[in-house]
Amino acid sequence: MSGITLGAQIDKCGGVEGTRFRVWAPNATEVCVLTDGNGWQHGQDWLNSSDSGVWEGFIPGASHGTAYKFSIRTRDGQLLDKSDPFAFYTETPPKTASIVFDLGRYDWTDSGWLTERASSNWLEQPVSIYEVHLGSWKRPWDERRYHNYRELADHLVSYVKELGYTHIELMPVSEFPFDGSWGYQVTNYMAPTSRFGTPDDFRFFIDKCHEAGIGVIVDWVPAHFPSDAHGLARFDGTALYEHEDPRKGYHPDWQTYIFNYGRSEVRDFLTTSAKFWIENYHIDGLRVDAVASMLYLDYSREDGEWIPNQYGGRENLEAVSFLQSLNSQLHGDFPGILMIAEESTSWGGVSRPVYTGGLGFTMKWDMGWMHDSLSYISRDPIYRKYHQHELSFRSIYAFSENFVLPLSHDEVVHGKGSLLEKMPGDDWQKFANLRLLYGYQYTTPGKKLLFMGSEFGQRAEWNHDEQLDWELLKEPSHDSLRRYVGDLNRLYRDYPALYELDCSPDGFSWIDADDADHSIYSFCRFARNGETILVILNFTPEPQYDYRVGVPHAGKFVELLNSDAAIYGGGNIGNLGEIAVTAKSQHGRPHSIEVNVPPLGMLVLKHFDAAPAVQGSAKDKVTDKGR
Repeated sequence: MSGITLGAQIDKCGGVEGTRFRVWAPNATEVCVLTDGNGWQHGQDWLNSSDSGVWEGFIPGASHGTAYKFSIRTRDGQLLDKSDPFAFYTETPPKTASIVFDLGRYDWTDSGWLTERASSNWLEQPVSIYEVHLGSWKRPWDERRYHNYRELADHLVSYVKELGYTHIELMPVSEFPFDGSWGYQVTNYMAPTSRFGTPDDFRFFIDKCHEAGIGVIVDWVPAHFPSDAHGLARFDGTALYEHEDPRKGYHPDWQTYIFNYGRSEVRDFLTTSAKFWIENYHIDGLRVDAVASMLYLDYSREDGEWIPNQYGGRENLEAVSFLQSLNSQLHGDFPGILMIAEESTSWGGVSRPVYTGGLGFTMKWDMGWMHDSLSYISRDPIYRKYHQHELSFRSIYAFSENFVLPLSHDEVVHGKGSLLEKMPGDDWQKFANLRLLYGYQYTTPGKKLLFMGSEFGQRAEWNHDEQLDWELLKEPSHDSLRRYVGDLNRLYRDYPALYELDCSPDGFSWIDADDADHSIYSFCRFARNGETILVILNFTPEPQYDYRVGVPHAGKFVELLNSDAAIYGGGNIGNLGEIAVTAKSQHGRPHSIEVNVPPLGMLVLKHFDAAPAVQGSAKDKVTDKGR
């Protein structure tokens, strides 16, 4: 299959316009194309077979917009109606036919973006991701179920730009039949879902993102595929894309099929899909779903339900080889893209280069950070002092991979509740805790990801059948949280100390991770130019006045952000903007400052060399804007 153009390609034959169809079905006994033009009847438009297992034929009159399927007769005489695995466009579900589409009709305007992307090192640049489910972010007021891609290019892109995010991550947009799968059960790996428009509409959306300075990451699902009759499953009556043995080819959790990563044609298919999104849709990166399920042969299986590898181990060596090859090719062909693994185990080297034995991803989701952070902050503050290690434990492994810190859709579904409702206390404390969680996320080493609705404190658990509760923004507490998230994004992007050394231990140093009695943490972030940012987090509802913190430099610290500022809904306990450093040692540092640390609050302070005049006790200071 390698090197062959499969699918439906608009063409001419003998001066006659039409479409050339090619499909890989090596075990079929005959293949026809079904269209409106032949009444969807098998036996009208035949394809011819070749030694490679590819069936090919030219159909006059089939053109841009023609709906079609492949009718495949199996070895036992059964007829299967299949959509085209290489289709660029499909009918809108629940219809399942493929549609001939000319991808050469769109004129891109983002050449400058692509040129700049090619020289980008995202490990040393700010990456702040807004995760979106396009079908439920916002819905039209008219009778339509969804906004189309072009409408989303106006509404969503401007919203994300206003909030200061660097990237949008789209939950899967490859065509899928069942809304309840959220796109994670894919039937067409080259086609953006027609729910929201055409491939050109989708290109327009990407173009507008790039025009606004926003990168686009797409959730990509090479771990499994559904059993829908029109899809890849038993495509020519045999296990073509999957393993024949269910111990390797069937996923018990999702009732789906697992790709046969040891088959060259299947590897080519998946690699072509990945390249297709980047090359033809100018996608800036792929978030690869369920990587852990690909790496382990015994994933979610009991003894006797899986087959060991050739060495007797549980590692899926074929999947490892495929991921290494995929990442090597994509990084080589498209410099500056992001390859992000959702990988929940301790597999070593997920985001390390292939030539060192790693899997070659750019970054990996830090599921441990997510779990520990939510576990800690969900506790009543009175008990947090007994779990101080839950936040500091991450420093043991924080730089073992290039991490993304995710607060994703997975944390607000299946009875888990929204992020806001996970927070303990009354409503004021819930919002203060949530601001504190986001502040910790944005100042801790690692790139950032937040699921839609969490930026304004969605109260209800996410429901894919409904839009976000935008009415909440009429309430000051929710609108203030949205403003706070926007300011966090701008703070993160403005100061290299908060992103430049995200993936290096040189960019981070604890001041004190052991003040369990006060549930306070303090640390510094550094940039290569010497820029120093001090972060102090108070996880109790009690303010701490004249709290002494050791610092590495003489001079002064200026308050950049205070999560307790009144504009965010806080109580405005602060430090009048700047604090003088004194020559009094603390926390093993030669200098220190005295600060007022707000309740359930975070202070972000920047070091300057020049010391201010002494202005009295910090106990009398407040900040009126939190900046």
